[in-house]
Amino acid sequence: MAIISENESPVSRRYTNSQLRYALGYVLITLVALLVLNLYCSKSSQNIFYQSKRSMIEKCQLASDEISKLEILNPTTVSNTVEQLGSLKVTRLIVTDQSGQMIFDTAAGQGHYALLPEIVLALEGNDVFTCRYQYRDGTIQSHAATPIVSYGITVGCVYMMEYDTDQGNLIRSLQNTILRITLILEFLVIVFSLAFSNTFSRRIRQIMASMRTIQQGDYTKKVSLGGHDELTFLGDEFNDLMERLRTSEQKRSRFVSDASHELKTPLASIKLLADSILQNDMDMDTVREFVGDIGNEADRLNRTTAKLLALTRVDGREQDAECEIITMAPTVNRVVRMLSAIAKQNSITIETHLEQDCPILILEDDLYQIIFNLVENGIKYSVPGGKLSVSLLREADNAVLRVADTGMGIPQEALDHIFERFYRVDKARSRATGGSGLGLAIVRSIVQRSRGQIAVESQVGKGTTFTVRFPVFDTEEDTP
Repeated sequence: MAIISENESPVSRRYTNSQLRYALGYVLITLVALLVLNLYCSKSSQNIFYQSKRSMIEKCQLASDEISKLEILNPTTVSNTVEQLGSLKVTRLIVTDQSGQMIFDTAAGQGHYALLPEIVLALEGNDVFTCRYQYRDGTIQSHAATPIVSYGITVGCVYMMEYDTDQGNLIRSLQNTILRITLILEFLVIVFSLAFSNTFSRRIRQIMASMRTIQQGDYTKKVSLGGHDELTFLGDEFNDLMERLRTSEQKRSRFVSDASHELKTPLASIKLLADSILQNDMDMDTVREFVGDIGNEADRLNRTTAKLLALTRVDGREQDAECEIITMAPTVNRVVRMLSAIAKQNSITIETHLEQDCPILILEDDLYQIIFNLVENGIKYSVPGGKLSVSLLREADNAVLRVADTGMGIPQEALDHIFERFYRVDKARSRATGGSGLGLAIVRSIVQRSRGQIAVESQVGKGTTFTVRFPVFDTEEDTP
């Protein structure tokens, strides 16, 4: 029994060439259009020549008027009248009586009955004209007939037939020329359609090849299509997307590595302390000390896990999800009250300058977490006896929150990295203070989700200032 994997390799897939189908469809459409145009031109040229032959009706009427003046219709009188009319330039001329018997015929057919369709219609009192083109012979056969009316009575008819090979050959030559032009144009359409299809498909295949390399984990192969059309734009967008995917994959790998390292350290400490308790004879004081250390490592592990979950929730939350219009001052005061005890233990003075409170659109828990992380970091990294300033003001259409400390500061080369996950400026001190390197990453993610901006300024030995800006959400007051 054969087992077929559901995850078929992309290389083994077979794709139909849609562009070739489009090209063939375009060729078919142009072929139909050119054939219709060919037929239209041929019919139009024939009609032009047919209209030029309608002068035969006038010739017939002229002959009919002259013959109708005769007292007696016989071959002699009719022949004399025709001779007086001069050259009518027709292939055959027939004059019949009212029964259809030929009185005069340039083809020497007197005495016979001429029951041609045109003659029958003319004897019924109609002016008749017909014209037929024979492509095989290259001729135009024109037929015209008019009744001979004497004193209101039809006494016969005049029939003329013209066999024109010159104009027939001209029509055939014109139709052949149009047909050749049609075939040449269609051949060019086919050639250009196939060439365009091949070029288009080749460029698409380049993009598909790059997509397959991405599926295999290689983000280095870029698409180079050239030109200035939509496919070139698509290739540039694809390269940008691939670059973002590569960057995202690097960040993901680094995040997984850093997260594994952060989680591995407290777990290894817990394992080491637990093994020491089990394998050694210790007094109760030492055991309590080791158990306390285990608890501290467990708390550290719990804090790291909680922050990772917070980052996951922030990344997965949609912008404006369940947001509310709130003012910032109450949340600032609540955070300061919560952390004042910790600041007092570290001999840090917290000063608040709430100049102007502004409404913003944000989740209250998110705003609390932003302010809490910034103030907590300011306390952790300030020197004893230092000062932490929390300011709230309005600048144009922005609500501005500033948290400034008088701590050790951040080196210039580290400022571009402090918002990265698991990044620490001073790793030894960060671990000692319980820092995981995730607090500022969480702050930046929440600020960006809330349409805000965050910036940092720092000088080593003087302190650091974090500035957060949110667009003000002013509500219109009802006017009477």
